[in-house]
Amino acid sequence: MRLLICIAFILVALQTNAQKKPNMLIILGDDCTYSDLSIYGSENSITPNIDKLANEGLTFDNAFVSSSMCQPCRSELYTGLYPIRNGAAWNHSRSKDGTKSIVHHLKEQGYKVGIAGKVHVRPKEVFPFDMVSGLERSCVKETAEFSSDGISKFMQSEEPFCLVIGLVSPHLPWTLGNPENFPPEKIKLPSYIADTKETREDYARYLAEIQVMDEKVGKILEVLKQSGKEKETLVMFSSEQGSQMPGGKWTNWNTGVHTGLVFKWKGHIPQKVRTDALVQWVDVLPTLLDIIGKPWQDYGLDGLSFKKVLEGKGKSDRQYAYFIHNNLPEGTAYPIRAVTDGKYHYVRNLMPESIYLQRYLMGNTENQHIWSSWMFHSNQNEKAAAMINRYMHRPAEEFYDMENDPYNLNNISQENPELMEKMSVVLDKWMQEQGDPGSEMDTPKMLKKARAGAL
Repeated sequence: MRLLICIAFILVALQTNAQKKPNMLIILGDDCTYSDLSIYGSENSITPNIDKLANEGLTFDNAFVSSSMCQPCRSELYTGLYPIRNGAAWNHSRSKDGTKSIVHHLKEQGYKVGIAGKVHVRPKEVFPFDMVSGLERSCVKETAEFSSDGISKFMQSEEPFCLVIGLVSPHLPWTLGNPENFPPEKIKLPSYIADTKETREDYARYLAEIQVMDEKVGKILEVLKQSGKEKETLVMFSSEQGSQMPGGKWTNWNTGVHTGLVFKWKGHIPQKVRTDALVQWVDVLPTLLDIIGKPWQDYGLDGLSFKKVLEGKGKSDRQYAYFIHNNLPEGTAYPIRAVTDGKYHYVRNLMPESIYLQRYLMGNTENQHIWSSWMFHSNQNEKAAAMINRYMHRPAEEFYDMENDPYNLNNISQENPELMEKMSVVLDKWMQEQGDPGSEMDTPKMLKKARAGAL
């Protein structure tokens, strides 16, 4: 009888241990182009902590955000819904009233859910995070507060925790870190960036901020280790959208919507592994729900769980990743939609008769001198003139071979019309499912409606 009782206790203990919910630590960069990280081939960056994290976990080579603007992509991440369905399809707008987010879903499962650093989502009712102190919340300050006391205290929670840490680098104004670590003359500029003296100087400042981001990733992971909860914590790092370089942020090109993504969970996620599985930020919430055993399919989300990819047990169920850009209030109306299967990338510019204007990149020269230097030297610098023309004048359709042209510089729309048409049909179907009327979205009327939470 005693033996049976002992066996029963052991079985209960094993079951309890197997069902124990992991803590979740989500670390986000800010405006960091994925290809500017050394884990994606950059020869410029200094990122030992992110490199170490990738060496201890799983790195995604085909991960994307659906919109290369801070608020839309973060709203996507936290709600598991694409921008139009959650309401934040413009920067500086808000999600629809009544929308549920990661906070609601995980609190229902007994989690304490907090956020430290940058927030940039609203309203509070949709994103009722516990506010964790110690990290800078403004991404446009010239300094960045960092104290680990608040996140350390949050990690001591008796309940399982989910903590989002929104770092503010390398978002402009590129004033953090030491640019002297990156001599301008030694920088290897990516091929979508024109070469000018000012570009190299600004790129050095940007790389210094990436180094600062990496240092803070290291400090955060050290706090987790000191908490004694490292083994029971799922860690996610993502670089967010592309940087504020011409061709990055505010575009549907690969350098705008491709994101760096690494997961680590010792004993559960394989180490030193890369995957070409196609995923989007909209898939993260379904995956987290799946990990804790909840039927994510019942939540009405747009994303798909990639739990089996994390476990090394299968491929992604996602066939296509989808993208949206509405340019108001960042500039004049210029709606864009796009889709990729990881190999080919189709972009549709809904107002190709217009020129593309972006006021923060093209009109603000106080903190960034790249665009103005391109304009000034365009009479003699052919590459600068070509990149200006590429940015401002876009055809109705663009089609790219992602494997051979990750910077989307060679439009092959005339070379494979049948395959492009297939991708066009896929994009049409997604827009219909999302209730996306296209160019009608990028209007003052729709933006006003969205800001009222009544989209």
